[in-house]
Amino acid sequence: MPVISVPEDFHTEDLYVDLRSVLDVPLYLKCEGFNFAGSIKLKAARAMIADAERKGRLTRDSVIVESSSGNLGVALSMIAASRGYRFLCVTDTRCNLNTRRLMEAMGAQVHTITEPDPEGGFLGARLDHVRKLCASDSRHLWLNQYANPCNWQAHYRSTASAIAERFPDLDVLFVGAGTTGTLMGCARYFKDSGRPVTVVAVDSVGSVTFGGPPAPRMIPGLGSGVRPQLLDTSFVDDVVHVPEIDTIRTAHQLAAAGFLFGGSTGTVVSGAIGWLAENRDSRPCTAVAVSPDLGERYLDSIYQSNWVSELYGAHALDFSPVQAHG
Repeated sequence: MPVISVPEDFHTEDLYVDLRSVLDVPLYLKCEGFNFAGSIKLKAARAMIADAERKGRLTRDSVIVESSSGNLGVALSMIAASRGYRFLCVTDTRCNLNTRRLMEAMGAQVHTITEPDPEGGFLGARLDHVRKLCASDSRHLWLNQYANPCNWQAHYRSTASAIAERFPDLDVLFVGAGTTGTLMGCARYFKDSGRPVTVVAVDSVGSVTFGGPPAPRMIPGLGSGVRPQLLDTSFVDDVVHVPEIDTIRTAHQLAAAGFLFGGSTGTVVSGAIGWLAENRDSRPCTAVAVSPDLGERYLDSIYQSNWVSELYGAHALDFSPVQAHG
């Protein structure tokens, strides 16, 4: 049986876009969407499965179960298929059709939740479904990306250390908040290193992660209807909340310059632009933002004009994209 091996020094760690030539903002974008799974979630997926194998929790009879809005599901589907495990992904109606098809093409079973929990939203409903699955069959193994320390540890070891090596004079790091695995791994790394790096969490309006009021969110990836168990706000220096319309407009601005990124990237870049405008005061600044994935999986949503206009209004895309310089 073939096994896919992804080394810790995978070369995608070195891929960045200098947004000074794209959006006229002093910001480097770390591109995590060029690995086999197409997103940063490959790191957490690999770490959680390896940990379960080491501890003997994962056997050939196991059925890996995980709740995912999409990208972790794809990463787990790929690893499970390559190692001969069965995988069941619990997602919801916001998951892109292409993403669900990718998981199913690799042999995963997909359960799609159609009704949100009154208090916990779609995530709460997904988690309830996962718990019921695990209670009904002892073969089901929930990796639990929302509480599994291997999630943030993977980014402590790889994502953060790679950024630190590439940018020894880093001033500000912008990281999107979903499960907060990437955020906590990076924030803990720079706090432990003693370097004076400001870590800014970027969240979606409507997310309850940092105590904001819940509201409907249609773009999968960032934000949460349930406060992530991994989150420790003492490691975070600041928080920016981005409306989904700004997410979409920023993603379209990047696409107009030839860079097709996912919705989470649109959120993080939009938040970074706003934060830098308010806090930089024209001073020299070295800033990096983490881009979780690319945009191909979002062609039927944030890059589809009918989808955008139906959800955000006919004038949602009536703006002038920033043109690339040079």
